[in-house]
Amino acid sequence: MKENKEIAALLHLIDDPDEDVYSTVSERIVTFGKDIIPNLENLWENTSNQEIQERIELLIHRLHFRDLTDDFTEWAAKDDSLLEGALLVARYHYPTLDTSLVYQEIEKLRRNTWLELNNYLTPIEQANVVTSIFYNYYKQKGVEFSYDTPDDYLINKTFETKKGNALSNGIIYIALCQLLDIPVKAINIPRQFILAYFDPTHDLLNPTGHASEKINFYIDPLNGQMYSHQDVEGYFKRISVPPVPSYFRQLNNKKVIQYLLEELSKCFDNDRNRYKMNELILLSNLLDE
Repeated sequence: MKENKEIAALLHLIDDPDEDVYSTVSERIVTFGKDIIPNLENLWENTSNQEIQERIELLIHRLHFRDLTDDFTEWAAKDDSLLEGALLVARYHYPTLDTSLVYQEIEKLRRNTWLELNNYLTPIEQANVVTSIFYNYYKQKGVEFSYDTPDDYLINKTFETKKGNALSNGIIYIALCQLLDIPVKAINIPRQFILAYFDPTHDLLNPTGHASEKINFYIDPLNGQMYSHQDVEGYFKRISVPPVPSYFRQLNNKKVIQYLLEELSKCFDNDRNRYKMNELILLSNLLDE
């Protein structure tokens, strides 16, 4: 942004020791939007004072966050791409992320998987193709949930490192299935992020059937392992929770991204990063239905 007298004065006052003055200055700077970020970055590079640098970093973060909030609001209104929603989450941590690299990776996955599919495959055979390409051919690994490693929740890093937790791996798996018209969705089973293959003809033949009856089988996105209804019933017995119908309903894109934001927020549950936790919860609340 071309610097004028007002911007020059505002930048000069960033180091003001009076918190009220700094608060007023920072609020005014944020109103200029992300176009003022290069000015702030230039100021950061030309100061050696760590406290001033931290103030500048926080201002840049606030500008990116305001922009991201607008993008989340727009995405929530259309709710048409799980991949796009996951990339918005990744942009919270990596605001200058080149999303084209992720789209290139998912297209490679789609193309290689599509070449192995045909109209005569059973549901299990379809899922086996997706699983084989993703976990065996592309060597995707699964890691357990950890709130010490936020990168495990972000699909750009999941693609880059070839490893992700059940949530990030699962989002890629679902996005791939969406591109291939394979009816795999996330479901709401407690304490797990599990995928299910939904029988596309079930509602036509059994419009009043139980929610779980629509599901042919289940998929663990950590490693692609398949589970039967009997396996899932055994899980509910182990955790002493009755399997109510709501646990077997498919989660839409907004619910999956909301869950991703809530889990990612827990990575910042400490005094230094509590503002990040609060911001991620705020983004999650934008997706309430």
